[in-house]
Amino acid sequence: MTSIASVSQTELTQRRQKLRRQRRMKSFQAVWRSLFIAGLAGGLVWVTTLPAWVILKPDQIEIEGNKILSKQAIQSLLSLSYPQYLLRLQPEVIAEKLELQPAIEQATVTRQLFPPSLTVQVKERHPVAIALLARTSSPTKTTPRAGSPPQPLSAGLLDEDGVWMPLESYAGLKPTLPLPTLKIIGYRDEYRPYWSALYHAVSRSPVKVFEINWQQPANLILRTEQGMVHFGSYSSRFAYQLAVLDRMRDLPAHLSTSQIAYIDLKNPDSPAIQMKKVTAPVTTNNP
Repeated sequence: MTSIASVSQTELTQRRQKLRRQRRMKSFQAVWRSLFIAGLAGGLVWVTTLPAWVILKPDQIEIEGNKILSKQAIQSLLSLSYPQYLLRLQPEVIAEKLELQPAIEQATVTRQLFPPSLTVQVKERHPVAIALLARTSSPTKTTPRAGSPPQPLSAGLLDEDGVWMPLESYAGLKPTLPLPTLKIIGYRDEYRPYWSALYHAVSRSPVKVFEINWQQPANLILRTEQGMVHFGSYSSRFAYQLAVLDRMRDLPAHLSTSQIAYIDLKNPDSPAIQMKKVTAPVTTNNP
């Protein structure tokens, strides 16, 4: 019994010593872990503030993919103050800010440490038409009711997808390419699903189109080199209507264009011509 008691006491003592060593080891590891994390955080702060990893001037920002806007114009949209610590910049936030600009469709921003620089890759929106809208309207609102007084027009730009770009904001960026010559009046947001197909049909047509008047949904009117043309409601037959118009190029040989009010292509299989009304001159008899 004495031997068993003495052995048990020895084992208990050894276990207590082992537990003390384990606790000391854990405390030691915790201290070292804290010191390591603090050192890492301090080192990171020190690294991010190194003069070698700082954007000091706009020349360290490379702009790629721009064809319409200048490098300086896109750099101005970044709204960065200098110096900028490179590792503190948030590329995703900068890209999202650029994509909020009407002239920028897509943007990607990446950082380079050696040498310290920022690369901005952009995809621009290419305006294809000048769109005139009433000032009280917007691309997301309907046009005024019929019979309402005429309203002053404000100019904007449309790209191939029907995205609206305020003319003032776009012109303020001083694009390197001239503004489009095609004009559209009465564009509305509900026309956007059809705009791309309509524009491509117009741009491919051999007949030159100068203006698209879409103020009346039931009657799309085009001002062309052959005069005013009424197409009726826009439909999938629009390209065919333009082809019929192209086949009517010899019309001036038969009729004077000054006498034609408009060409009616609402039914392209049976085109019609609306002539201008000729008023008889008023004569007076002298007493």
